Amino acid sequence: MNEPRLPWAHISPKAYQAMAGVSAATATSSLGPVLMELVQTRVSQLNGCAFCLDMHARDLRKHGESWQRINSLSTWRETGLYSKRERAALNWAETMTKLVEYHGSRDADFDEMKGQFSDQEIVELSWTIAQINAWNRMAIGMQMPVAEKPIE
Repeated sequence: MNEPRLPWAHISPKAYQAMAGVSAATATSSLGPVLMELVQTRVSQLNGCAFCLDMHARDLRKHGESWQRINSLSTWRETGLYSKRERAALNWAETMTKLVEYHGSRDADFDEMKGQFSDQEIVELSWTIAQINAWNRMAIGMQMPVAEKPIE
């Protein structure tokens, strides 16, 4: 597979640019690029988005992230490789991504966030999670291909 199902960015450029604008806004978050990329990588794992997972793992490497932490991201609860702050963000990312599994209260997860992040950071992180979920759905639905190339 070398081409997506449809040239969706060209068919609907206004919507694509609006999504790109949200991504640009969240990329300048005070949370820093590594935390943001960890969250986007984890959400992409949960959603099974090969294109986004490949892109965000590459971005983590560009930011100097170790292979061990990237490879262990799906098992972050079982390792001591992630800080308390990262763990709170990853937990919130899972809570917001697996909505159907969390019909009850999300208070405990939110309280964990409140202990690690300011209100502004929580909102920035939540926007990041919302936007990567939207990108995942577009990339999966349009079958965005993953280019085979080495990762350094």
